Amino acid sequence: MNQNNKQAYWRANIALIRNLLLIWVFVSLGCSILLVQPLNNLKLGSIPLGFWIAQEGAIYLFVALIFVYAYQMDKIDRKYLKNKDN
Repeated sequence: MNQNNKQAYWRANIALIRNLLLIWVFVSLGCSILLVQPLNNLKLGSIPLGFWIAQEGAIYLFVALIFVYAYQMDKIDRKYLKNKDN
C-alpha cells in the first residue's frame, strides 16, 4: 500500500468514526437530555418519546451503530486493502 492509499484509508476511517460519534452525541446528549421536554410531547404508544429515547432508544441506536461501523469498515478495508499481500 503506497503512502497516498494509507492516507486515504485513514481519512475514510476517521471520517466514519467522527460521523458515528456525532450521531451518538446527538442522541445521547441532544435527544436524551437537551430535547427531552419537547420530545415528551410526542408519544410512542403510551410512552413519551423523550423518555423512551433516553431509556431504550439510545441503547438500540448504540448497538445499531456498532453494526454500521463493522459493515462500513469492511467496505473501507475491501476498497483500500484489496491489493495488500497477506
